[in-house]
Amino acid sequence: MSTLPKIAWIGLGIMGSPMAENLIKAGYTVAGYTLEADKLERLAKAGGSAAGSIAEAVRDADVVITMVPASPQVEAIAYGPDGILENARRGALLIDMSSITPQTSIDLARAAGEKGIRVLDAPVSGGEAGAIEAVLSIMVGGEQADFDAARPILEALGKTIVLCGPHGSGQTVKAANQLIVAVNIQACAEAVVFLEKSGVDLTAALDVLNGGLAGSTVLTRKKDNFKNRDFAPGFRIDLHHKDMGIVTDAARTVGAALPVGSVVAQLVASLRTQGDGGLDHSALLRGVERLSGYPTGA
Repeated sequence: MSTLPKIAWIGLGIMGSPMAENLIKAGYTVAGYTLEADKLERLAKAGGSAAGSIAEAVRDADVVITMVPASPQVEAIAYGPDGILENARRGALLIDMSSITPQTSIDLARAAGEKGIRVLDAPVSGGEAGAIEAVLSIMVGGEQADFDAARPILEALGKTIVLCGPHGSGQTVKAANQLIVAVNIQACAEAVVFLEKSGVDLTAALDVLNGGLAGSTVLTRKKDNFKNRDFAPGFRIDLHHKDMGIVTDAARTVGAALPVGSVVAQLVASLRTQGDGGLDHSALLRGVERLSGYPTGA
């Protein structure tokens, strides 16, 4: 019989499904709940169990992990009579791996503490590929003892796992991460259009650029998206729009200027307004193409 903690996983989307499956591969017992029946079937086929409700999923869990799109969804699954806090046992550890506002994480930790439930905010970076390959970067906020208890679980999901400070700190670092990623993607997109319009072989150019100081994880992960105009969502523009709102609001609160980030936030918002919100964030290239006179529909 396994002595590993029992895990409840809430939210089985593009990131959540492969992450939950990696825990199953690592030997954990995982009960999952999500709104999409096909995602529950996928979890069951991978060796997990499908729960009929949040309450059913978390009732016997030692650890509850959540991975949902934004603060409203976290609040919806955490609070209320059918939520996590009313149904998880005292002493359980709640690890929220969603990307939400720092204040939402702070408020959740406070409310959970009143129920005897420990909380970590633990958003991730690495996209769908990082989730599948279990090489995510995980930035954590919370108490050291809870981080130490969670570390074996997190090590089944990622490679770079860091306690960044108290509750909300993980979300603050994730906001900074999303700022850097968006600016990087935008710069890469502009370089792609510049190179193409200059008549340079794009594959050769991106290969040599990625071997020097201009190289980045973004370029490594997204260069095929750029070359093939393949914008199947690994991380949707809609979600990056949400994240850019988080970082610009948080920066305003602490008095930090984001001159370049603010421009890129507007470019992300513009792309979303033009109907591209469901595409991968590498589709920022489409915005540069439009500004550069590419044919409509390019």
